[in-house]
Parts: sequence; structure tokens; C-alpha cells
Amino acid sequence: MSSQIIPVEPFDYVVFGGSGDLAERKLLPALYHRQIEGQFSEPTRVIGASRSPLTHEEYRNFARDALKEHLKKGEYDEAEVEKFCARLYYVSVDARTDSGWDQLKKLLDEGKERVRAFYLAVAPGIFGDISQKIHDHKLITKSTRIVVEKPIGRDLASALQLNDTIGRAFKEEQIFRIDHYLGKETVQNLMALRFANALYEPLWNANYIDHVQITVAESVGLEGRAGYYDTAGALRDMVQNHILQLLCLTAMEVPSSMDSEAVRDEKLKVLRALKPLNASNVEQATVRGQYRAGASGTGPVKGYLEELEGGVSNTETFVAIKAEINNWRWAGVPFYIRTGKRLTGRMSEIVITFKPIPHAIFDQAAGRIVANQLIIRLQPDEGVKQSLMIKDPGPGGMRLRNVSLDMSFAQAFNVRNPDAYERLLMDVIRSNQTLFMRRDEVEAAWKWVDPILKGWETTGQQVQGYTAGTWGPSQAIALIERDGRTWHDEI
Repeated sequence: MSSQIIPVEPFDYVVFGGSGDLAERKLLPALYHRQIEGQFSEPTRVIGASRSPLTHEEYRNFARDALKEHLKKGEYDEAEVEKFCARLYYVSVDARTDSGWDQLKKLLDEGKERVRAFYLAVAPGIFGDISQKIHDHKLITKSTRIVVEKPIGRDLASALQLNDTIGRAFKEEQIFRIDHYLGKETVQNLMALRFANALYEPLWNANYIDHVQITVAESVGLEGRAGYYDTAGALRDMVQNHILQLLCLTAMEVPSSMDSEAVRDEKLKVLRALKPLNASNVEQATVRGQYRAGASGTGPVKGYLEELEGGVSNTETFVAIKAEINNWRWAGVPFYIRTGKRLTGRMSEIVITFKPIPHAIFDQAAGRIVANQLIIRLQPDEGVKQSLMIKDPGPGGMRLRNVSLDMSFAQAFNVRNPDAYERLLMDVIRSNQTLFMRRDEVEAAWKWVDPILKGWETTGQQVQGYTAGTWGPSQAIALIERDGRTWHDEI
């Protein structure tokens, strides 16, 4: 069975930072794939915008090179690439002056009736400048949207300021705060599993679930992001956005519908119900780590301080947190979350561990009965596993074995798995906000994260060293094992 592709309205996508890394690696390949799938209506254009002085043809050559480098084998089709490049244009603009804005306006005026989307693939420091220039040069139509990448601020105060700045130029319903994790197929399947099946939702509460683990592990180090990362750290870079969004989708109540506001209302309730972590309890509930030299992938790698070339830093490259949700559904159920760089491998997953059976009728010879788990794998190899206890086949008495009902999306559907950006870019054109963060969500997340940051500062909580290529500092293992539980570390 194949999915039905529904074309979107004709649009102009203006990508600020159009010659940058995100456009090269993700945005241009994603839009190319949407063209191939027949999702564009004509006339549709993609307009790159940045300070670099490029012609239309030079930008098209940039796009050809980007597609050659970042498309998978067999995906580069010469005819489709040329068709795609024919819809590419470029304007050199300066975010802080009026240079180039008249040329952009002239180009956009050729398609006044189209959906118009501005994607800010630039540093957050100029989000406000670009938003104001778009407003001042009268580029906002009734069908205009603006897309902003994380981070939305570095604390609550800066998030409020940034939201206010963008909000002066755009209405809230026009603002799309993108988190690419929410565009992943498995993340959306979490909602399908919960709300489209009678099997799970009756069990999705403190009566049946023992605990939840959310892991986002990376095997890479700084990857050229030293300047940004050392001022951010793992808590700001991953927990405040990606991981808290996954937690919300896992823990939220059943929304009244899949309407974007209904879904986001329920996510907001989860954020507001999180047990506060501050100087009084942050040392017991959190672990900070920083990788040291070790081995990753095919050989030895440097430690964080060596990559940073700064000598001294207390920035965390790993964080583990025991979070709790103070509501009826989740009272007493811990959510263990962790993320880090230079870990054993690349892996993102949500593990739901159910409570053990109340009474075992089998004797010891049958073997140990393991609690059931639902494992939702986001990357790599997106899929869902449900572990069950069954009888080991054959004569010789009752012997129990823990096995998994394993569904790999790639094998089950035998179709190309679209990149998260493909879905999200088209949701912007459709004006579907379901998978995007609302202003109050962003601010509620910072209201929980800010006291953790201040608690670390107040208590002087230091980063714990861990060897690159491992699962983080030993204190993170102790965080969960002192509760009688264990991290799920299967790659």
C-alpha cells in the first residue's frame, strides 16, 4: 500500500541563509524530494537569500553540488535536478541594512497570490532583524508564514524577548518554530500507537507503567560548532527542545482531536506539570558530563577540551535527568532522560517499561520473567518493538524467553523514509501547526530548564568526565540504578 501524495498550493520559499550549511544538507535536498514526489503545484519557487554576492546561476550550481553530495545513491536524477534548479533564484540581502531588500520585494511581487514562506536558517541573533525588515519592506501577505530554527533563546528572558520581537512583525498563527525531531515518522507513530489502538491507551498510566526512558545519543563531537556549543551545552541544545517535546508526546493526555491547538494544549499541560528542579534537588536528580579522549567509530578521538582548544570549560556535553510529572496519570512514574555527544553510538529512542506481573505461577526452572517493554526507535533504523515473554519451543518443560515483536518501517512498508524536513517544510505551506511549537510551549520549557541551570550554578555542580565511546559518566548509571532500574543500552 502506498501513501497518497496531496499537492500543496503554489508557493515561494525564501530561505535566509540560503547558501549555508542547513540549506545545503537538509533544506534543498528535502525540497527536491518533494518535487520528485509530485507535491509541488506550479508555479513554485525557492529563493535563496544571504549576504554572499551570487547570481541566480551561481546559486543553481551551488544547489547542484549540494544535491550531488547529500542525496543517497540513485536519488540524483539529472532531469529532475534541472527542473528543480529552474525554480531556484537568489537575492543578496543584508539583515541589518536595507541592502538587497528592494530586489527581494521585486522578485516576490511576481507571485503575490502564492503562499509565501520565509525560512530563517541563520543565527538566532538576527531573527529579529530579518523579521523587522520583512515587515518594514511590506513583504507580509495574508498567506505568509515565517519559520524559525532552534534555539529560541538561551534562557527564559531571551526567549521572551525573541518571541516579542518576531511577534511584533508576525501573528502567532504565522510563526512556525521548527523542531525537526517532531517530523520523524516514528515520533508521529507514537501518537498513532497510543490513540489509534485499543491496546495501549488503557495501560498508559501509573497503574501499569513502571518508568520511561528517553535517550538521544550522538557519536560525534563538536563538528565545527565549538563557538555555539560551549555557550549552550547539552541541556540547552537538546533537552529544552527535542527531548522535552518527545516527553510531551509520550506523556500528554488524549487530545480532543488532531487539530494543532488541541494537541499543543495537551503538550503544554505536561510541561506545566513537570516537578521543579532547582538548587534544592538538582544534584540528586541530574548528572552533568563532559567527554574525554577515547575511541569512537574507527579510531581514537580527542576530548572536548582538546576539540575546544580553550583549555578550560565546565560546559556539559552529556546530561541525565530524573524527571517527574505531577499529575494523576503519571504520579510516581519517573522519566529518565539522557543525551550526550561522543557516546557509544548514534541512537534516539523512547523506552516504555511496564510494571512486572503481580504474581508468577511458574517455578524457577522456567527462568526469569522480564518486564514487558515498548521500544520506539527514532534513529537509526526507525521502528517499534514490543517485548513479550513466551515459551521456548520444544519439549522438556516450561522454559520462558523474552522476545520482541519487531516492526522496522523500512522493511514493513518498503518505501523511502522521508526526511523530517520534507514533512515539516510542506506543513508550513499547508499552515498545519501540529508539529511546531507554540510560543507558550517554548516559554514553559524554559521555565523548567532555567532553574536547573541556576541550580547548577548555585551548587557549583561540576561536569563528570567520561571516556569518548562509552555511555557517559558512571554517575548517570547510578542515577537510575539506585532506583533499581537499568538504562536500555542496545544499539
